[in-house]
This record gives sequence, C-alpha cells and structure tokens, in this order.
Amino acid sequence: MAIRTKFEDLRTPDEIRADIPPEYAAARTPELHAFVEKEVLRKLKANHQPINISVDMILSFLDNPYKVQDNEEMDELVQSIKERGILTPLLVMSKPNDPHVFELISGHRRLHAAQKAGLETVPALVCDVSRDEAAIMVVDSNLHRETILPSEKAKAYKLRLDAMKHQGKRLRSTSAQVEQKLSVEQLADVANESRAQVQRYIRLNNLVPGLLSLVDEGKIALTPAVELSYLPEEEQTNLYDTIESEDCTPSLSQAQQMRKLSEQGKLDMDAVFGIMTKPKANQTEKISISMDQLSRYFPKDVTPKAVTDYILKLLEDDRKRKARQRDLDSR
Repeated sequence: MAIRTKFEDLRTPDEIRADIPPEYAAARTPELHAFVEKEVLRKLKANHQPINISVDMILSFLDNPYKVQDNEEMDELVQSIKERGILTPLLVMSKPNDPHVFELISGHRRLHAAQKAGLETVPALVCDVSRDEAAIMVVDSNLHRETILPSEKAKAYKLRLDAMKHQGKRLRSTSAQVEQKLSVEQLADVANESRAQVQRYIRLNNLVPGLLSLVDEGKIALTPAVELSYLPEEEQTNLYDTIESEDCTPSLSQAQQMRKLSEQGKLDMDAVFGIMTKPKANQTEKISISMDQLSRYFPKDVTPKAVTDYILKLLEDDRKRKARQRDLDSR
C-alpha cells in the first residue's frame, strides 16, 4: 500500500500528524501511532463527515443476520456503482482492539458490490456507538426490505432482542418474565409484526441448519417449523434425513405428532419414518391415475386390480429397500 511506504520512516507522533494528508485520513497502518489514530477518529466523529476507507479494512458485522446474494439485483448494483460510484456512505464502527480495522454496520450489499466492481476504497461514516447500539442499527437498517428470509428474521430478531436486554431496558422493579414481554413488544412494534409472530421467528433459531434451509426455501411452513424447533437436535437430524430420502415435508399435523412423541421420549427414527410416510388426509383423494395412462406399461387384457396390486408391490419393495439402506447407514 502506497501510504504505508510514505509513513514507515516517520517516528514521532507530531511528525506523523503533520504529514497525514486529509484524503488519506482513513489509512490505518501499523506504523501510525495509536494516539494519532484516536485523534483522526475524534475529528471525523466530531465533523461527521464520510471518509474513504480501504475495502480491505472493513469486516462484516460479527453477528450480521442478513445474507448478501449474488443475483440479478446485485449485478444491477455493481453496474450502478461502476457508473456513478457509491452515493450513500456506509456506516462503520472501529474495532476497540484494532484501530486499523472497521466493522460494517450498514451497507453490506454496497460493500460487496464495490468489491465486485473493483473499487479499492468506499465512502463511510465512522459511528461512535456501543456494540449493542450497533447491533440494533444493523437489524433496523434491513428490517423493512422487500424480501427477508425466515432465517434472517430469526437471527435479526434474536440479535436485536439480546441487544435491548444488554442495554438495560428492564426496569429494576420488573421480573425477568415481564422484562422479556416488554422487550418482545418493543421489537414487535419496530418490526411491524405481532408479538406472537416475533416469538415464532425467534424459535426458528433452534432448528438444525438443514431444516432451517427448507423453511427458507418455502418447503416447510412457519407454523410446522415452530413445532419442530422443540425437537432435540438428534430427532431433527433424523427428520431431515427422512425428508431427504423420502422426498416429503411435514404438515402441521405431522409436526405436532412428532413434538408430542418427542415429549414422551418415543420419537425414534422408526416413529419419524412412520409419520412422514403415512399418506396425508388431503392427499388420498388427489391421487388418481387412469388405465389409459398406464396402458403402455401393461398388457391389454390386464385387470385394474392386477395393475393396482403390481404398483403396490413395487412401492412396498422400494420401501423395504430404503429401510435396509437406512439400517446400513446407521451402523
């Protein structure tokens, strides 16, 4: 880095301070004296002016709940940045133990797009905030995006709720239960959700990654997912393996059955398999195959009963084969 070479022979703080050009105020290098770093930060915070910071000096917020996706929207943002640059500065905070590095509060998509566009520096505002204040800012800056995955909401709501607790929002005279209720209600107001809905999303944090991914993909609905979140990790893993092998997903009724058996200590792999492979009530009436559709697979004089018996035998053989394979895999 050119700036590093420029300062490496300077020794005294006064010499360093006098020689730092304003446009390079964000150049954080080990050679810069600690108190000069603090002086630069103090002036920046006082003036609240954006500065240009190297993209290599900015890290994602440690507990950032939101994902940055490389999709068509990202391609459009990259093109816009190439043509017009970054119009809205990022928000960053300096890391307490390392003045040479910043943590990103707001602007994760812009930073990623800037890196893809080949920018070496980005405009940013350095915020003098606590970690809990930064966590709340991270969550709030994305809460009202058009598309937020259930897993993102789950992590975001928990992050903000924990930060609110750490900030001492609780009144001294209130119990822990009352404190929890007040915090959730405040979060619900900010997120424009009901208190029950916020709690449902927070429960998703108890799902194993595989099941949580299925919720993001829309293959498991929110309410069944909440029921499944009460299963221990091993039982959730058994369920995920069954979903993968049988290509099926649980309904609310099936999720409730599994939760009940789990509470009774009876939800082993066989119980999970039995529940998941049992035909759903609303599916029995929908399965209908005409003889015309099957005619190419059977002789002309075959009876409907013989066709049915043959198909059921094939399915039963397939079920036994999969059961044997599961037994082998579990050894």
